[in-house]
Amino acid sequence: MYIKPTLEYWNGRVDSKTDMDSFRYHQRVRLAPISDLTISDKASRTFGMIGFKSDEGVKRNKGRIGAAEGPEYIRQALAKLPCHLSSQTELVDAGNVVCEGKEMEAAQAQLGAAVAQLLESKTIPIILGGGHETFYGHYLGIRKYIGPNARLGIINIDAHFDMRPYELESSSGTMFKQILDEDHSCGYLCVGIQKQGNTKALFETAKRSKVEYILEEELSLNEMDDTTQRINEFISKNDFIILTLCTDVIDSAYAPGVSAPSPFGLNPKLVRSIIKHVVSNEKILSFDVSEVNPSLDENNKTVTLAAHLINEVLLNFK
Repeated sequence: MYIKPTLEYWNGRVDSKTDMDSFRYHQRVRLAPISDLTISDKASRTFGMIGFKSDEGVKRNKGRIGAAEGPEYIRQALAKLPCHLSSQTELVDAGNVVCEGKEMEAAQAQLGAAVAQLLESKTIPIILGGGHETFYGHYLGIRKYIGPNARLGIINIDAHFDMRPYELESSSGTMFKQILDEDHSCGYLCVGIQKQGNTKALFETAKRSKVEYILEEELSLNEMDDTTQRINEFISKNDFIILTLCTDVIDSAYAPGVSAPSPFGLNPKLVRSIIKHVVSNEKILSFDVSEVNPSLDENNKTVTLAAHLINEVLLNFK
């Protein structure tokens, strides 16, 4: 289920071959297979990208498939962006975990092992989905790394709670219920929740599970103080924070290439502000982006937006 990284997707314009201030991401990335992960002694910080090529969770959730191709397209878009990282910051591509057939749970477990290995190697995981079932594998790796007792805060920028029943099977719409049912040292804050995207029953499920959430209609760039205060209060109750972005939270005018487009979604600048605030906190461990579906995109709008938001993560990570 694991595929080693390749430079195939890392190419673009070259302004200079020697001046690092002129480099783009494709000139800074280094391939680092999980089985042979080595970190440069000169690096003060290392980010490790790993893709999760899976559509199975979205398929089970009756969504529109295609996000399994997201990792490669995101890499291609990020590769072309100017790189403003310091010369002491290293970026490695650690390859992909691939869901083979219906073996989603096995793929999630393998992603978890890869995420834990990145962290153990002092590498910050940046995970490229894949359907939002990506997050369960992301979570497994974080929990393995921090141990069973540390208080873990999950911040999900999403239009949906993803807390549907999973007795018959898990999917891209069940992960957070799975986690909260299994792990009593977890807190969950969902930012961008839409009433149009969740039934009354799901709001009741969230209430019973003590989920904290901020509705889409409560969010505004002009009222970020209240939003950041609520986020800070959530962070203060946890030892570690992980951040996940489901791109269907973004207005479909900017992010049409998703499984469930949102006509009343968030403005990208607002999402950028939330991301910058969360990743600048010293408790942050990792980040993933999910539900980027190139087959449904328009002129690479969603792919490009995802790459730009990842760039913000890399530049603002504490």
